[in-house]
Amino acid sequence: MYGNWQVDLERWLAPFMMALRHKTRARMCPAYIEGLIGPGDRKSIQPMAERIGTASYDQLHHFIASSRWDPAPLEAALLSEADRKLGGNDA
Repeated sequence: MYGNWQVDLERWLAPFMMALRHKTRARMCPAYIEGLIGPGDRKSIQPMAERIGTASYDQLHHFIASSRWDPAPLEAALLSEADRKLGGNDA
């Protein structure tokens, strides 16, 4: 059960990663989210980077502190996913 959560996370994040339209951001975002929701009490960048092992402190820090992007495509993906999961004629 525990071993497949990363695969499930990757599948769930897929529409949002397409909305990012940037290869490096699409690689860093799942790593950051894995650090946030994964095991461990400290959720700051340095301990998360050490735990997940797929991104360095510098990479995660840059993703959070320096990356700039238009949120509109992510918001559109969120609305689309919400409508797909909860929408319909009777919603």
